[in-house]
Amino acid sequence: MASFTCGFIGLGLIGGSIAKALHTGIPDARLIAYDTNAASLRLAVQEGVIQEACSEIGESFGTCDYLFLCAPVSHNDQNLLTLKKYLSPETILTDVGSVKTGIHRHIEAMGLTKQFIGGHPMTGSERFGYANSKASLFENAYYILTPTGEVPTEKISAYQTLVQTMGAIPLVLPYEQHDYITAAISHLPHVIAASLVNLVKNSDSREGIMKMIAAGGFKDITRIASSSPAMWQQICMTNTQNISSLLEKYIRDLQAFKQELDGKEADSLYRFFDDARAYRESFINVSSGPIKTEHVITVDIADRPGSIAAIASLLADHDISIKNIGINHNRELAEGALRIEFYEDAASARAEQVLKDQSYSIHTKKM
Repeated sequence: MASFTCGFIGLGLIGGSIAKALHTGIPDARLIAYDTNAASLRLAVQEGVIQEACSEIGESFGTCDYLFLCAPVSHNDQNLLTLKKYLSPETILTDVGSVKTGIHRHIEAMGLTKQFIGGHPMTGSERFGYANSKASLFENAYYILTPTGEVPTEKISAYQTLVQTMGAIPLVLPYEQHDYITAAISHLPHVIAASLVNLVKNSDSREGIMKMIAAGGFKDITRIASSSPAMWQQICMTNTQNISSLLEKYIRDLQAFKQELDGKEADSLYRFFDDARAYRESFINVSSGPIKTEHVITVDIADRPGSIAAIASLLADHDISIKNIGINHNRELAEGALRIEFYEDAASARAEQVLKDQSYSIHTKKM
């Protein structure tokens, strides 16, 4: 791809990660950014990720081939108003919000439909800010594009190629369908995770016994409750109808389950869990998207100083890269004490063999 200029309004986790991915994939790209956090801009310049840090939204953005709106959704309206007088008609304008209806309607009201392709990278982190951004954030993740009907086909194709340069998988959808889908697989699960955490908080004893012994299963299904409350407040305010509709269906399902539970309907209860198990297991071979395949082993280790270091050194000696490592303090739903995650299945298999050769007890786990 020829050299081009990319602009960023907002350089947090997503904006910073896109910038880093483009800097890695297209080293001669010129990247410019504006953010209210001056420290983030300074760091991005120091790292060589962006070539121009802007203290305001101005003429510099008129040279962009692509312009990413990565500030909080609530700032999009004002940022677009400021940008419009500098915007080149050749610039492809895009965003990264997880709700598309609002931005599409605003783009229509501003007469910018000929150059807008909505974007939503289906990935993220409980952490936020440029300091936590990384070029690999989008690898093998779906990146949904919601172009207006007036954007030329060749520009949509060019943007798909750009997304592939980031390591992501582009998927073109109507914005209305996008919002319903993400309400089901992303937005409602965050509501449910937060409600489970609040249920335990409000049901716990004064001594906090539930909190103290909350283990693998509970922590796994409520991990996303650690996400930014401000961001999820905005999502609920902007995708309200879809979330509410699906929440109503979910409540009906829970009420039906409660009736089966109260009636001790064993066959129905079994089907409930078995249907969920079968459908969830069908996700395992789909490594892209928000639910990714994990390559994990757990290892029984002695409770003494140096045990973790010995394993890490052993794997390093065999040129096996570790993606993540941590201790399972409670062994509910997890055999072994040391959890090691790898980037690929081949590395996991090699590590398993290396450790078994040294008489470690290994338990494999793919999710």
